[in-house]
Amino acid sequence: MGRGQFPLAASLVSSNIKGTHRVNSLAKVFVLKLAATVLFWCLPLILLPQSVLEAAGFPVQSTYLFVRLLGWAYLALCVGYVFGLKAALRGRRDMSVIWVGVVSNGGACVFLAYFALHGAWASWGGLVQWVGWGSILATAGITAGLYVFGVRGTEPASS
Repeated sequence: MGRGQFPLAASLVSSNIKGTHRVNSLAKVFVLKLAATVLFWCLPLILLPQSVLEAAGFPVQSTYLFVRLLGWAYLALCVGYVFGLKAALRGRRDMSVIWVGVVSNGGACVFLAYFALHGAWASWGGLVQWVGWGSILATAGITAGLYVFGVRGTEPASS
């Protein structure tokens, strides 16, 4: 790949006015959120064929329209998280992105845990159950990280 072919990646790591960027705890939370969401939710829900989703244990659907739309919605949230990551790397806190993340991940954690504990996944395949339980842990950790390092963080908030 030639220089400049990945403008998003280039802008993500470009330096700020002072020419420095720090990988702080908030940036690490955003990196974890982005990686987990894209790898375990966006790509599978958008790209995997119906047969592969079902073989992995996903419940059979009459149409996968809403499954695909959910994958795109998660991807749209990731676009916002990239802006939060960019701000964090520059030593700033983008409060709008942080609060979206707290609400999204906190809500997902509560719903996933509720339905898991009430047996909603009991008939689903092992891989999908593993991703579900892992997602409960991940969303709990991400929510806590966004709250501690974002909402209660010490870096200046972006305007």
